[in-house]
Amino acid sequence: MTAPQLSILFFLQLALIIATCRLVGFAAQRWLGQPQVVGEMIAGVLLGPSILGLAFPWVEAALFPAESKKILYVGAQLGVGLYMFIVGLTFDKAEFKASARSAATIAFGSMAAPFAVAALMTPWLMSIPGLFSPQLGTAQAAVFLGSAIAITAFPMLARIIHERGIAHTKLGTLSLSSGAIGDAGAWIVVALVLASLGDGPALAWKAMGGGTAFALTMIFVAPRLLSRLAAIHERQGEMGGGLLGTVLVLLLLSCFAMDAAGIHAVFGGFLLGTAMPRGRFAEELRDKLEPFATVFLLPMFFTFSGLNTQLQVVDSFDLLAAALAILAASILAKGGACYAAARLSGHDSGTAMGIAALMNARGLMELIIINIGLQRGIIEPGLFAILVVMAIVTTLMATPLFEAVYGRKRPDQMRQPITGVG
Repeated sequence: MTAPQLSILFFLQLALIIATCRLVGFAAQRWLGQPQVVGEMIAGVLLGPSILGLAFPWVEAALFPAESKKILYVGAQLGVGLYMFIVGLTFDKAEFKASARSAATIAFGSMAAPFAVAALMTPWLMSIPGLFSPQLGTAQAAVFLGSAIAITAFPMLARIIHERGIAHTKLGTLSLSSGAIGDAGAWIVVALVLASLGDGPALAWKAMGGGTAFALTMIFVAPRLLSRLAAIHERQGEMGGGLLGTVLVLLLLSCFAMDAAGIHAVFGGFLLGTAMPRGRFAEELRDKLEPFATVFLLPMFFTFSGLNTQLQVVDSFDLLAAALAILAASILAKGGACYAAARLSGHDSGTAMGIAALMNARGLMELIIINIGLQRGIIEPGLFAILVVMAIVTTLMATPLFEAVYGRKRPDQMRQPITGVG
């Protein structure tokens, strides 16, 4: 296809993608009581070969030819990089410190059990064609699968907690802090796996060294330098075009740095977000960027994931058995470990079950990880499809399970002290 033809097709694709994501998201909210993001995850699969391609293959082939997927890929990476920057902006360091000890215990349990289960399952899974790349070592496969099972839908978890008005309860604070610690650990492990897959030791060292240097800079140096942006914002009284442009340039450079190091752009976006000044600066920055990221750009990511999801490849007894085993292991290992760790930390059964219900969702974070895995040749389409289903099922479960445990109690009925536990 020529460039003008790709341009014409892109406008049509984007219109269809946004309309489908909004409609399915609205249906998920209205009739299933689910967050918008759950509907958008499903919408991505609907537009791909699993549904549209199966029912009307000529329509899917005409709408999403191979040449156009490169453009959608770039838009998807921009969207997910910007979204992870916004997630970083919402990372509450004070909230994290308030219950760090108990949260660390729960986070460790929520990671240890999935990694142990993954280590046990991986030798069997590697014997089934269509799941892992043949070039992958057993240890690398186990670590990647462990990360995929251990990840939490941190942004959705935060949204549910704030919508329920329980952000400052013991349950809310522990869930947010545990999710943050666990996801940070999972992302570090994924980064190490990606670094180990470089073309030779030099590239692996570049990835690990570059990623570590960037992370340390964002944690210890960048916050002091970026505080000047907050001072400019306060002096101007608004988020002007010059200030917004500066932030976006820094975001793009951060994404470039992590990509160039051989890791992934999402790490750059998230780490920069955590280093940004808080207060009115972060709130206004989020107000300006979040609607564009979530409504315009992220649907491209969901659709690109859907275009890579081929549920029909799970067409043998072995693959179906693997799918059921991974789904069961993901739910039992993560949810069970969160519950047990919370109980061992001294929390009552209701709080432990609430934490387990919330942290068992995988959501968008799972899609990000498995897209990286597919892009880098770690996993194959069969495992990608299985993990997409796992992400959707566990995300669908989160709200109903939470309400089954806590009902629809008022926030003041759940307001318990945070201190003195664990």
